[in-house]
Amino acid sequence: MLELIYETHATTVDNETGIATGWLPGQLSPVGLEQAVELGERRADVDAVFSSDLGRALETVAIAFSGREVPVFYDWRLRECDYGALNGAPVGELEVEKHVDVPYPGGESYRDVVARVASFVDDVRARWDGKRVLVVSHAAPRWALQHLVDGTPLEEVVGAPFDSQPGWTFCVPAASETSL
Repeated sequence: MLELIYETHATTVDNETGIATGWLPGQLSPVGLEQAVELGERRADVDAVFSSDLGRALETVAIAFSGREVPVFYDWRLRECDYGALNGAPVGELEVEKHVDVPYPGGESYRDVVARVASFVDDVRARWDGKRVLVVSHAAPRWALQHLVDGTPLEEVVGAPFDSQPGWTFCVPAASETSL
């Protein structure tokens, strides 16, 4: 079994101002800089770190794991949902429930996010089974994990309140036990 610890990137300026960054890089706020340091202290015991390749996640991981011996990998499949024309729009304009299966104009649907996260999980568990890994990512990939690993219907998790907490743990069965 793979123990996958999921953490969101640290707080960004966009988070604080109500902007849906999507596939834009984003920048950590002063609060986020402190959170990134705390993340590294809290998760010093993982075997590997996997991160979204978007700027705010890169910045979080760079601060959290600077000078540490843990291997860090960056993967585009851990990106936030691509809101297409709405990347950088106010959060209230997203109407997330409408995009479970219907892509954002010029972007993707949340079901598309599930497909790329499933591919990521399959690859990670093939190499890291029996290990404890950290994933630093965004809201939509967490929803995908809740759907894939916990079996929660995607329609229930998309748009559900995103209560920040110090990580979520997902126990991913070995590939020989089940497929996602």
